[in-house]
Amino acid sequence: MIRLACALGASMLLLMAIILASPEPAIAEGGDPLVATQPPAVADVMQSGVLIVVSKASQRMFVFKDGQPWQTSPVSTGRRGHSTPAGVFPILQKAVRHRSNLYSNAPMPYMQRLTWRGVAIHAGHLPGYPASHGCIRLPLAFARALYGLTRASTTTVVITNEPVFSHMDAGTLALNTPVPQPAVPFRTPVRPQLAQAPVPAPVPVPASVYAPPPRAVGPTQTIQLAAAVSPAEADAHWASLITQHPALGDFEKQVVPAIVGSRRFYRLRASAPDAFAFCSSLRRAGEDCFNVG
Repeated sequence: MIRLACALGASMLLLMAIILASPEPAIAEGGDPLVATQPPAVADVMQSGVLIVVSKASQRMFVFKDGQPWQTSPVSTGRRGHSTPAGVFPILQKAVRHRSNLYSNAPMPYMQRLTWRGVAIHAGHLPGYPASHGCIRLPLAFARALYGLTRASTTTVVITNEPVFSHMDAGTLALNTPVPQPAVPFRTPVRPQLAQAPVPAPVPVPASVYAPPPRAVGPTQTIQLAAAVSPAEADAHWASLITQHPALGDFEKQVVPAIVGSRRFYRLRASAPDAFAFCSSLRRAGEDCFNVG
């Protein structure tokens, strides 16, 4: 009996250790579990799931449910300087009631987040042409119905620059759109290779070639890059921006807490003498940015 009790006790301890060590899935507002940054394969969601195809050229959305045409709707995508990115995206987060962290607390009903840089599907005004800050606006009734249809784990969104006028064209385009490879956060070990012919040593390049251009001298200017819900999210966004735009490494980073309405945000800002000009170049590259002071 003592031996059996000890064995059962050890089993319970092992089970508890496994439970505690297993990370719980993050839950988005609305109860839908968040998914990894890689979307489900288009072929998979065409078998069982939801495929959303957005044509920026046609300003139109086409939706499939389990491979069958569901509905279509006009949209309004990002205007010039705030272009909606093309590519293949997952649903990262859902919220029936959401407000923009970056643009004046603007309402975003039935929000379905596609990127952590502020691109989402939501209900909004449709003037008949691209007019958003990068999001995909829908009529309210359609946004509500689409919100009830999607699940993060079984939904893929394809955004294209090409004109699309039918579900048939949308499905064909989506199936032929390559899925971006997942980012590798750390250097991948290089496997040993077979001996090859020696490669000539590179010609040394003078250090002056790598020297960055001289920075502008003048009063410090400040720009805002994001309004995050936590300091950690602000830091993660900064790290992502530094990777894409290394020149930001010369800027002075600031995370400024602020309260908008009853919600707390953390504004990600950066300062440098030529920050306003750099902010303009970021907007041209599709990043969210505006001048502060």
